[in-house]
Amino acid sequence: MKVSYRKISYSWLSLIFLCGLSTSASGQISGPPGNVDVGDSAPAFTAKDDKGKGWKSTDYIGKKILVVYFYPADLTGGCTKQACGFRDDMKKLQGKDVEIIGVSGDSVRNHQLFIKEHDLNFTLLADEDGGVAKKFGVPLRPGGSIKRTIDGKEETLTRGVTAARWTFVIDKKGKVVMKNTKVKAADDSKAILNLVNKLKS
Repeated sequence: MKVSYRKISYSWLSLIFLCGLSTSASGQISGPPGNVDVGDSAPAFTAKDDKGKGWKSTDYIGKKILVVYFYPADLTGGCTKQACGFRDDMKKLQGKDVEIIGVSGDSVRNHQLFIKEHDLNFTLLADEDGGVAKKFGVPLRPGGSIKRTIDGKEETLTRGVTAARWTFVIDKKGKVVMKNTKVKAADDSKAILNLVNKLKS
């Protein structure tokens, strides 16, 4: 029995190693961390946007200040406050040449429901396998699902992974000028506005 147990254990550990994933007692998942810090060049990334089309960071870097904010899940309390803050400040942000991108482990369909329900006016990216989050070193936990009633119909929103709430700001040279790992959801857009004003001055 000992030999059999060891074989199973080694096989399991080998599988984790080969997949490039590690797990903790809290259920957190992490791939090879990006460890992106202020002053680093931002990693290039692609993902599907809320229209199901391919979105490339290289189409924006060098043209606009790019805000990439990672959040846990569509249509949840803190994430809704954060998104609505960006929605309400969008005119001010666009006037300062800022592009806002929200990223979560939700599907394209989930993003479409989120945008419709709260009239969001910026792009959301579907990072269902956590590939974009890993490039930035954002911690991940397993995905999940929630039920919400939208237009009188119950919808089940299932996400592949659950990202930590982190926000990055990338300047026009492609450098990370802000990394916030302790984001206050309702105040995130104001923090970005304050930073952008300093960059402009």
